[in-house]
Amino acid sequence: MKAVDGATFTVRRGSITSLIGPNGAGKTTAFNLVTGFTRADAGSVRFQGDDVTRRGPDQLARLGMVRTFQLTRVLGKMRVIENAMLAAQDHPGERFVNALVPGRWRSREAQVREQAMAMLDQVGLAAKAEDYAATLSGGQRKLLELARALMANPSLVMLDEPMAGVNPTLGRQLLDYLATLRQERGLTVLFIEHDMEVVMDVSDEVVVMGEGRVITQAPPDEVRKDQRVIDAYLGAAGADA
Repeated sequence: MKAVDGATFTVRRGSITSLIGPNGAGKTTAFNLVTGFTRADAGSVRFQGDDVTRRGPDQLARLGMVRTFQLTRVLGKMRVIENAMLAAQDHPGERFVNALVPGRWRSREAQVREQAMAMLDQVGLAAKAEDYAATLSGGQRKLLELARALMANPSLVMLDEPMAGVNPTLGRQLLDYLATLRQERGLTVLFIEHDMEVVMDVSDEVVVMGEGRVITQAPPDEVRKDQRVIDAYLGAAGADA
């Protein structure tokens, strides 16, 4: 069986779309293909009207597509705030010319630090800003990854199980914050999630995968009643029993 087999779906600009399915359905592999971490054998990926199939993750990030991971990727030997600052657009450390103009460098560094502190406050990590990232719990690392992704000021953010290991109350606050960003600046969100209450509550559309294929894409109320979706989950439950 192919990990992703002819799966086709669309994420509407400015929407909050969830990608769901039983374990092994191909959800994370689909994320890896879209974001350039895995090269597809066939098919294409289009982003904002352009074919980006052969673009790498760094190129896609510069275009406005960023993601988080199911298994968190933080730089443990750097402080929490430094992790967040790395993702800022036009970070001063990225440009050699800033070393030649110290005043400009210091000014931009202060701006990025202020922005990072505000973002850490939004995800409940302000008190951990000067701690090393290695000291964070699994849930806190998830929050740091989200903060770092949003620091890049993306147009599309893709979140792989953002609620896993995160305090449920804080998790819902973060989803509300993403909804606010959607309203204020048109942020598009695609996320993988196993909590069906969350999925049905916050999603504009739900994409359902099973055995590497897309079973359906529809609004939550339609997905909830779709017999194909029910069968896919029941079949997976039976196989696991």
